[in-house]
Amino acid sequence: MNSITLTINGESHSLDYVQPDMPLLWAIRDLVGLTGTKYGCGIGQCGACTIHLDGVAIRSCSTPVSSAEGKKITTIEGLSEDGNHPVQQAWMETDVPQCGYCQPGQIMSAAALLDKTPNPSIEEINIAMLGNICRCGTYNRIREAIQVAAKKGGNA
Repeated sequence: MNSITLTINGESHSLDYVQPDMPLLWAIRDLVGLTGTKYGCGIGQCGACTIHLDGVAIRSCSTPVSSAEGKKITTIEGLSEDGNHPVQQAWMETDVPQCGYCQPGQIMSAAALLDKTPNPSIEEINIAMLGNICRCGTYNRIREAIQVAAKKGGNA
């Protein structure tokens, strides 16, 4: 077991007695206490655990904590201080959430898309969001919200 330092949402967190292969999701949720990032499938297929690692959307449930040391981690809590990120605003304006469980991962994937592609086509949205599953089936509203966020300058 080792000590590891993670930079999450701009804050440094020193974690002791961490196995290098521990999923980053468990470090974020259980050791740091940021519970916005959700556990879904545990194998990186559903997208509920999506976070940004150096600005890239990744699945934290299948990423070893050791691979995140020295990198900038952003969780849903760090996307904006008060929920005013354009993607979060668009999510509310288009009434995307239903049960809400997948929404942090959906929002993080959408924000990463808009950082890379500020004005994505429907096809680019579909491809970027392909790995995020919504059991409630709000895919049409998710696409609409991403388009709304793009018009707002979604990579703020």
